[in-house]
Amino acid sequence: MLDNIQVERLEAEAVNSAKTRQPLYAARKKIFPKRASGSFRRFKWLVMAITLGIYYLTPWLRWDRGPFAPDQAVLIDLANRRFYFFFIEIWPQEFYYVAGLLVMAGIGLFLVTSTVGRAWCGYTCPQTVWVDLFLVVERAIEGDRNARMKLDAGPWAARKLVLRVSKHAIWLVIGAATGGAWIFYFADAPTLIREVFTGTAAPIAYITIAVLTATTYTFGGLMREQVCTYMCPWPRIQAAMLDENSLTVTYNDWRGEPRSRHAKKVLAAGQPVGDCVDCNACVAVCPMGIDIRDGQQLECITCALCIDACDGVMDKLGKERGLISYATLSDYNANMAVATAGGSCSVNPSLVRTDGGVFSDRLAHFHLRKIFRPRTFVYMGAWSAIGLALLYSLLTRDRLDVSVLHDRNPQFVTLSDGSIRNGYTVKLLNMIPEPRTIVVTMQGLQRAEMNVVGIDLPADRSFAIAVEPDRLKMLKIFVRQPAEQLKGQAQTFKFRVEDKASFEVDEYTATFNAPEILR
Repeated sequence: MLDNIQVERLEAEAVNSAKTRQPLYAARKKIFPKRASGSFRRFKWLVMAITLGIYYLTPWLRWDRGPFAPDQAVLIDLANRRFYFFFIEIWPQEFYYVAGLLVMAGIGLFLVTSTVGRAWCGYTCPQTVWVDLFLVVERAIEGDRNARMKLDAGPWAARKLVLRVSKHAIWLVIGAATGGAWIFYFADAPTLIREVFTGTAAPIAYITIAVLTATTYTFGGLMREQVCTYMCPWPRIQAAMLDENSLTVTYNDWRGEPRSRHAKKVLAAGQPVGDCVDCNACVAVCPMGIDIRDGQQLECITCALCIDACDGVMDKLGKERGLISYATLSDYNANMAVATAGGSCSVNPSLVRTDGGVFSDRLAHFHLRKIFRPRTFVYMGAWSAIGLALLYSLLTRDRLDVSVLHDRNPQFVTLSDGSIRNGYTVKLLNMIPEPRTIVVTMQGLQRAEMNVVGIDLPADRSFAIAVEPDRLKMLKIFVRQPAEQLKGQAQTFKFRVEDKASFEVDEYTATFNAPEILR
């Protein structure tokens, strides 16, 4: 075990310390986060690998939908107004599924934030993931924190120029790959990549790549923490999502204060001393450049790298981990009450430990059941209800649809034999990637018959219509009824469409108009 003075003290200063708050329009102070190691850092590596893998590889996944539909697993086909997601196909009129997923994402974000704080920001936000990726490149080329600071402060020599050019070149490649991967979601990826490299792709493809390359390079490489602090609205919203039982990254000053690097001397003088040795390791690893010991701050994304850094120092000193930890406000307040004797004195670490040096039984500890509270169940219930409703609708939706538009001018025609004819535009929608034969039948209007324009068959009450896969078939249909059958008010009847193979049926109620004198 090391003594406090044997722990390396890093010369790290928070860019926006609570003691010296910067003006709103102050010039940016560059942050050189030190590489952290620990369980949270490993978890962030895993999340980064999964999220980047999903983003870059998804357009290349194949899904066989037959010969009449694209085989790309995830495809936003704007030209044909379709959205394909593996076995699911969404049409424009079914956009409510996408809206439902967005609502679920919003409620899910509220649920996560109310339980474990800004976990989205710290682990899965695209800005966080790409900044992590850019930092990997930066560390690999320029070295860790001290080496980067030294290089940044040094003159522009040949070595510095080579390192900087190499770093920014790789950043631009990552940005181009990001923009390139995005356009592959909107067209067949193998075809589009050939067109991009041969110069035959549509101009919008090159414009999209250029814009996303610039934004990824700027946000992930140059602006970094400024995007989270100044551009993102979520830090301002999160406060409304948190309560006293929400988990947040917390500096437990009830055991850390008063901090000192000379614990033995302070104890010998009869003064209390906490576990914090003021090594600044938590500040050095923070990608936002803040000091978690200043308390909850807008800039904190709860990435928990400060926990890993502090736990490493505690291990070296032979002390318990958790000086910085995920904790709830209720537990923190309870422990502060113990450490300050109910608020009657300043923090005294001796009050939270027994004579044997172990933590007191009076201290509050986090338990998983604390996050399962009414708010959590309300969010979970709403999220689950919307998900189940979408799933039920998806499983029971019809893939055959009919809509009818009555001719407006003229609304009817009197034929030479005295019968009345009405015209209709009938739209048959085949929403599966297979050809179908749809039987269109009239129901009602006794002795009435219909003709389909373009089909050279005698008038009848039923016709079989071939409809192409994933297509809308428009028919012009004339319905004729003998004059003696017209009596009373305008009559209604139904166009019934049916696929005999799948037993899918849809109906539309239409109106048959006639001259006023015949009514």
